[in-house]
This record gives sequence, structure tokens and C-alpha cells, in this order.
Amino acid sequence: MKILLIGDVFGKAGRRAVARFVPQLVKEHNIQFVLANGENVTNGKGIQEAQAKELFASGVHFLTGGNHTFNFKGAFGFLDTDARVIRPANIPGPAPGKGYAITHAQNGTRIAVINLMGRVYMNGALDCPFKKADAILTQLEHQADLVLVDFHAEATSEKVALGHYLDGRVTAFFGTHTHIPTADERILPGGTAYMTDLGMTGPYDSVIGVKKEIIIKRYLTGMPAQYEDSKKGAELHGLIVDVDETVGKVHGVQRVRLSMEEQA
Repeated sequence: MKILLIGDVFGKAGRRAVARFVPQLVKEHNIQFVLANGENVTNGKGIQEAQAKELFASGVHFLTGGNHTFNFKGAFGFLDTDARVIRPANIPGPAPGKGYAITHAQNGTRIAVINLMGRVYMNGALDCPFKKADAILTQLEHQADLVLVDFHAEATSEKVALGHYLDGRVTAFFGTHTHIPTADERILPGGTAYMTDLGMTGPYDSVIGVKKEIIIKRYLTGMPAQYEDSKKGAELHGLIVDVDETVGKVHGVQRVRLSMEEQA
């Protein structure tokens, strides 16, 4: 079976790209499960129920989160009740939602999805993602056919390290958060599909999603500015993983980049 993993969906432009390309990719590649990082889907900085449902209507089956998951308090109830959305599991203490879940692909395959967040250059108060991954995998033993891990982190070194640490124990390990795709998709020695960062699905005529003029001015003046998400240059970025779900063996990975402008 084939799984489509989509990088951070950013604002309206990202939602447009998902609506345009996900049905096309599902049909062309016979994709059975679509996962996207949705922490930036609402105005580029957070997630709310209306925008999440828009992604589900476009063909996404499951959403992961990150450091902006809790930006809108109105989403807390949604995170607690919708089984298709999770947030980072290594947030210390009580928090809305859950950090991992078992769901099903269209063909019935049991898929465990784990969401973790990095500590380097981010939130040092988080629990250790390495130890949290160990604990979750122990709890998930024999409960899922495939395991997918979204590691929402800034530092490439932390992503590479955790990827190798989990190699052979999870089906696919992929990074999100930086909004810049890496060109290192591969199958690790232990058989895990890997990519350091899926990149952003959103407006690439921008500075990682925000109108470029705003960010350039901020760098030039050192003064704070109100962010506004760009609507230009919408692209979908992600990874297709080809896996034999009966034995959990990954056969191939394919990086995806599709531009609204190029296919207009």
C-alpha cells in the first residue's frame, strides 16, 4: 500500500494546494492513507476545527500538530473529541488532545501515528522525545501493523538522531516545522522510511509562509511586526511511502513537489 505524508499545511494557500492535489495523488498512486501536519492550517499559526474539516473534506485522513497546536483556545474541545487529530506527545503535564493514536487506512490496515516535538532551539521544558518514543512504542506493541512518526523539530541534527534511534522500530519517520523540504528521502539501514523535513504545503512566494515584505522589514529594522500569511506561490510538498502492510516492509519512497502555478 502507499501512504502520502504532507508537510505543514500553511493557511489558505496550503488548504488550496491540498484540495487541488490530494485527490489527484490518491488516484494516480492508489494511496490508501493521507497524513498531514495541520498546526499552521488556520491563518498560518494554529489549528481550528473549521479548517481541519476542510482538509478532511479534501482527502486527508489524519492530522498531526506542533508548537502552534494550542494557539486557539477554541480548538481545545476539538482536540479532545476528534480522533483524527493529535498533538505532540512529549508535552509535560495535562494538555488537550492526545499524542498518539491508532487509526485505519482505507484497506483496513491498522496505523499508529505518533507526534513528537523537538527540544533544540524550541521548548526545553518538553519531555525527552527519545524516551517518550520508547514508552509509546512499548504501549503500542502488537496493536498496529504500521507506525508513523511526525517529529516537529527545528534542528536537523535532532531529527537525524531520533530517526536513526527509531530505525527498524517504526515504518516511517519524518520531520516537520522548518517549512523547507530536505532532499534526503531514503530508507534507513533498519528499513524505516525517512525524510528530515517534509517542507511546507503552502505559499512559497514568502518567507516560510509569511508575506516576505513583512519579514524583510523586520530584519532591516529590528522592530516587531504583525504577521500576515502570503497567498502566493502555493505548492504541496510531501513524501509517498510504498510499504507492504502485511509484513511492514518499506519498498520505496518518493518525494513530492507540486505547484499550483506550474499546473494552472
